[in-house]
Amino acid sequence: MSDYDAIISTPVGFVGVCTVGDAVTQIDLNLSSTAERTAGSRVGAETVDFLQHYFEQGEWSADTSLSLSGTTFQQRVWRSLLAIPAGDVVTYGQLASQLKSSARAVGQACRRNPCPIVVPCHRVVAASGQGGFAGATSGVMSDIKRWLLHHEGVEL
Repeated sequence: MSDYDAIISTPVGFVGVCTVGDAVTQIDLNLSSTAERTAGSRVGAETVDFLQHYFEQGEWSADTSLSLSGTTFQQRVWRSLLAIPAGDVVTYGQLASQLKSSARAVGQACRRNPCPIVVPCHRVVAASGQGGFAGATSGVMSDIKRWLLHHEGVEL
């Protein structure tokens, strides 16, 4: 289990926020935890505030300092995800074309995204529908992606 700076209850279950110094390093969805934990750092508290606002309003206002571990290509994909506004979606193929890559490679980078919601990989969809989320095309994680998109006004 990760050492969470904060754990909050959300409409999609418990969410854990990990921080190091002044940056968020990881956000975990679908925790089995049943207890919230108040943030122990400034950046943790700011991230909790952002997440609570997002879940209440569906608005995107995060200006969170991130420190994400990943390959150069993953970092490029994650930066591209940050540019997708709430309520919009792009397909894996469209993003791959922008990055001069393949849809499969984009999907793998999305799957490895350490900070879902803040780095909105849920806004990348398949050409024929929703696509996967955190490596799952059905089940709880797929349901979370559907909820997030619906919350932002996207119907697939």
